[in-house]
Formats: sequence, C-alpha cells, structure tokens
Amino acid sequence: MLRLVSFLFLLSLVQADEFDPVRDVVRKAVAKGNPPGAVLLVERGEKSMTLVEGQRALSPAKEAMTEDTVFDAASLTKVVATLPSVLILMEQGKIELEAEVRRYLPEFRGGITVRHLLTHTSGLKPGIPKEPEWTGYDVGIRRAVELEPEGPPDRFFRYSDINFILLGEIVRRVSGTALNEFAAKHVFGPLKMDSTRFLPPEDWKPRIAPTEKDQDGVMLRGVVHDPTSRKMGGVTGHAGLFTTAGDLAKYARMILNNGEGVLKAETVRLMTTPHTLATVFERRGLGWDIDSTFSRPRGKLFPIGSFGHTGFTGTSLWIEPQTKTFVIFMSSRLHPDGQGSVRDLYEEIGTTVAQGMSFTAAGPPWPRDEKEVPTVLNGIDVLVRRKFADLKGLRIGLITNQTGIDAQRRSTIDLLAAAPEVKLKKLFSPEHGIRGELDQEKIGDTTDKKTGLPVLSLYGERRAPSEEQLADLDALVFDIQDIGCRFYTYIGTMRLCMEAAAKAKKTFYVLDRVNPIGGLAVEGPSVVDEEKPTATHAIPLRHGMTAGELAAMMNAERALGCDLKVIPVEGWRRGMLFDQTGLPWINPSPNMRSLNAAQLYPGIGLLEFSISVGRGTDSPFEVLGAPYVNDLRLAHELNKLGLPGVQFTPVRFTPTTSVFKGEACGGVRIAITDRDELQPVQTGVAIATVLQRLYPKSFALEKVNTLLNRDKSVKAIRAGEPRKKVIENWNEELSQFTQRRKAFLRHAE
Repeated sequence: MLRLVSFLFLLSLVQADEFDPVRDVVRKAVAKGNPPGAVLLVERGEKSMTLVEGQRALSPAKEAMTEDTVFDAASLTKVVATLPSVLILMEQGKIELEAEVRRYLPEFRGGITVRHLLTHTSGLKPGIPKEPEWTGYDVGIRRAVELEPEGPPDRFFRYSDINFILLGEIVRRVSGTALNEFAAKHVFGPLKMDSTRFLPPEDWKPRIAPTEKDQDGVMLRGVVHDPTSRKMGGVTGHAGLFTTAGDLAKYARMILNNGEGVLKAETVRLMTTPHTLATVFERRGLGWDIDSTFSRPRGKLFPIGSFGHTGFTGTSLWIEPQTKTFVIFMSSRLHPDGQGSVRDLYEEIGTTVAQGMSFTAAGPPWPRDEKEVPTVLNGIDVLVRRKFADLKGLRIGLITNQTGIDAQRRSTIDLLAAAPEVKLKKLFSPEHGIRGELDQEKIGDTTDKKTGLPVLSLYGERRAPSEEQLADLDALVFDIQDIGCRFYTYIGTMRLCMEAAAKAKKTFYVLDRVNPIGGLAVEGPSVVDEEKPTATHAIPLRHGMTAGELAAMMNAERALGCDLKVIPVEGWRRGMLFDQTGLPWINPSPNMRSLNAAQLYPGIGLLEFSISVGRGTDSPFEVLGAPYVNDLRLAHELNKLGLPGVQFTPVRFTPTTSVFKGEACGGVRIAITDRDELQPVQTGVAIATVLQRLYPKSFALEKVNTLLNRDKSVKAIRAGEPRKKVIENWNEELSQFTQRRKAFLRHAE
C-alpha cells in the first residue's frame, strides 16, 4: 500500500512539474513588476494549470491577484464578442461574408465587404481620430463611416479598430439588438460565462483589475480603457468587454469542441483558416490572427494553423487545435502608470508551453519565408510546393510555351526536366511556338536547345498529338496562360489534346492559371455558328473562367471521358485582374503586350480582319483605324455613345504588319477609364456599328464574323440595328451559360 501511495505521489509531481517552466517565466516577469500581476491558464487535452501571481492593484492600495479577477479584455472583444455574433448571424442567413458592408450600413462606401472588415484588409485607418473633439455612439459610427480609406481593399493588411466598430454596428442593425445584449444571449449565456460582459456592474468592481488613470486623473476600474470605446459608451465591436481567465477557457473549449453550443463545426473551420489573399503577406482568419506581426503569443514552436488574439491592456488567447491546447494570459500591464509592456512575454510564454510538444503538419503550409514576395500561386507553383508528387513516376509530355513559368520566372520545362522521379519525354507547342515568338500560319517541329527534348508542333500539320506520339507517355500536362477570350486559340489546343489523351487512355493534367481579365463578367454570344480553333466550345467571347475550369466544362459537356486532373490556382479570387496577383506578366503572344490589351481584346479582337487593330504598332489592341477613317470624326462619334469604362482619342498611325501594313491610318486610341465598368465586347460591337454607319462601302463588316461567329448579329449590324439590340439578342444564351458554368467554378468571388 505504501508503494502505491508513493507511486501516485511521484506521478502527481511529474504531472505538476510539466507546467513548471512556464510558471517560472511568468513568476520572473511579475517579480520584476512587469506586469504587476497576472493569471495564466494553460490547458492541453485533459491536463490544465492555473497560475495566479502578484498584485491585482497597486494604486491606491495593494490588492492580491485572484483567480476570479475580471480584466478589461481590450481587443479580445473582437474575437470573443463581435466575431461570434457576426458568425451566428451568418449562420442565420442574415449576413453574408462577401456582401458589401453598405448592404447593412447603407451610408457606407462601396467596394468593402464583411470579409475585408473581419480580416483587416479593408484599407481603413487604424482608428477614429481624436480631433476634432467628439463624443457619443452615433457620432463615432458616423466618423467611422466618413473616414477615407488609406488604400483599396485586399491590397494590404492594416489592423484597424474601425473594422470591428463597424462590425459591431452591423450586428446591432441586422439583429435589432445591441452587441452586448446579442453576445450575452447567444454566446456568454450558453457557455455560462457568468463573469463576462460589457459595462460591468458596480458590485463587480472589487475584483476588477484597474488599468491606468484617464485624462482627468481618475484610475480606470470597471470602465473600459480604450478611449474610443469610452467615448462611445463602452459597448463597441473592438473593445469594452470584461472577462476572466476561467470564462475565456470556456470559450476556447467551445472552439476546440467544434463550436459546441454556439457555432456550427463548419463555421469554426471557416473562421480559423486564412481569408487574406495570397498577395497579402500576413495570414488572418476571420477575426483571428494566424501569422502576422501580432502573432507573438504563438511563440516560436506552435505551428502555423494555431490562432489567437491579443488585447492592448495585456491580455492574450492562443489556441492550438492539433493538441487541443490553449494558453490564456491575463494581466493589466498598464497599471498603474501605463508604462508596462508584455509583448516579449507573450512570445516567451507561447514558446515555453510548446516545448516538448509534438505537432504534425496539417493543412496547407501557410507560413511565409521572410524574403518571400507574396503572390497568387498558379498550378505550377502549387506543383512545386507539392514537390511534384502528382507526377512522380510518370512519363509525361508537356504542352506549353513561354508563359509556362512559376512565380520566380522559372520555366515549367526546366522545372519538370529537373524534377525527381518525373520523366519529361517530349514537348508540344501551340500557336506562336514554344517560345511565343512566331506569328505565322504554320509552325514546324523543332528541338528544345536547353533540354534537347523534341518540340512537336500543334500548330502545323497537326493540331493534336498523334497516337504514335502518345504511345510512350503516361500523361499529358498542359501549362499555358489563357487570356480569357473564346477566340484565343490556346483553349482550343487544350480541348484537342484532351480528346487525344482520352482516346489513348492517358491522364491529362492542367496546371491551372489565373484568368488575367477576371472571372466575374461574361460577355458575348455563347452559341457559335460553327466550331473551329477560334470557337472550340459553346462559351461567350469573354468567358470569365480559368483553363482548368474550362477543361472540366468541356470534359463534361462533350462527354470526352478524359481522365482529367487539375492542379489548382491558390489565392486567386474571381474579381482579381492580373496586376492584382503579384505575378510577373509574360506576353502570351507577340501582340498581347499588356493587361490593358488583354482587357480590350474580346471586343477589339473582333475587328482584326476588318481594320488595323494596332498590330505592327507599339500598342496592339489599344489603337485601331484604317486609311479611310477620319480620326477626329470617329473619336467624336464613339465618345458620344458614352460607352462604360472607355474613352477615345483621335490618332494617326502606320502599322508595319497585318491589315493595312505600311498605310497611314486614321483612328482612335482607347483608354480604359474604369476597369470595373469596362465591357469590351459591347465596345467592339459599338465600334463596328459606327464604322459601318460612317464607312459602309469601305468597312469590311463581313470579316467581323470570322471571330464573332454569329452571322445573324453581323446582318443586324449591316441593317443598322443599334448595338444594344444586337447585344440583347444574346441575353438568353448568356444567362444559360452563367448557369452552366456554376458547376465548374473553383474560385470564390
């Protein structure tokens, strides 16, 4: 019996000593008076520890810290009160993550969404200025709404109290209940967080840790420290909550138990994964910090994928879901004179708790290297990050050109040639050749100078690989940058290669790439008169899809039976244009030299067999004209139309190639004045109608049908029908396409 008692005693010592290193860290800090006192609560699975150390108050008299001390939580308010309130309303269908804030606050500006507020990527200022002097909740909301952003949304991370002030107001307006009442009913009540609330009552005061003196010299105790929240009455989305370490533990357990009693499991997963774009260096979840300059409580050992938040007054919460660990540190580091700092202590606590723990890699590798420049990841970047695992052991043929590069401008050819256990056997080139330098009707086979691999042309006698060429391959890999336009021939090449792969029973991989002109807007007829390389499938002129999405659509709708695998783009949203991705621009073809040209191409390209569209000038597809055109008149007539997003300037030029080579042309230069409003197909049709009206004997209208592929529309233009009627005739099929494509879209707006 004595031996058993001794064993149990020793076992209890071992268990108790497990947390001794972190106890020592906090005790040493408190002994130095920074902070004067603290409560530390650590829980790891079934094991937990609470340390109470030092003084709750020093002024006007010393008071010992207690386990039930109530602290001004400061910015923990954001994730403990405001965040779950917003998410509950999302679950109820009353708030949408990607909805513009002005849906709920009509007086607010456009373009900023609920997600932008939750991730601090709205571009709004850090806080409401103190001057001119102001006070009152409604005044604070008005000030927050009226402040001009410091930049557009989704461009950078800037921690801003204004984001959560606005979120708190959204909760109030959508629910019809003040934030403090909503959170108490839907969060604190169900979790029995009995010592958590805004505006703590007078009888709580003895156990509330004071912070520092206000502007009038009065020690703040039970009154929110944050000056903005104080001006607004103490109930705001960014600050104002008071709570204890024990109550925060109940909240942390709820999250680790998949939202039990408060949120749905899928909501917990949603809020704790990154929602900042790949082009933003910092990783932020919804409300939660994951990897940024604010991640000090993570320490040096907790993995990316853990998450948490801090409060200005000296509070922090960090949660590590793999091991079901959380660390709560509560102090009033500002007491009594506002001079204390626990920034380094946060990191030391996190590092010490995590020492000796074992973590497995879970989910995508989110951390950034210090020297990394954040970009969207195209399929080749994702493949490199996966260490080419998808292609290991395969003999492959690569369909690519000069656009097949990763974010570091390394050629996909070179990357696959050097990849371990990947057998790159041959290359296939599309229109313009393997290096994108040829602008001719037919291209022959060559050899790649660097790798010595055969380059088999798919823009000569053959438009798809032959069975013989595929015989010694296991798979084809497609990596070419499309431009987002139906008559750009690369997607036609992709379809024919898919058919060849299906027939030969070979796997077909698409290393997907962003759509450079965006994935939201679609324009033009989506039913073609005849299929050909410039009309490979029934899609609009501006289709708003990636190559991988198009491949999936064609495979399904044409019943190709292709064993299709798409290596996806990561970090791209449908509303992003190419210059928002952080990726380097490589001319996809000799005359596609800029994003401006690419945006105009679905409309201006329609005219390239009828007039000069700037081939043989410095700015193809941004100028157009003909020898018979009066440039002043054409610019005047086009500007009169008030076409959205464009302006026309008279210009004269002499193209050195293509239509009207060597002839002086009058025409217009097209300036994009609003990228969001631009409708290139409408612009192209409008130009055709004006040229037909002004120069009916000279303008080769019939050649517009070469790429428009809709004879009925060309006849309508010839008959003098207005452009709007021509375009309206496509509405029904365009609507049907929009429905068709939904099943194949991989990326959120």
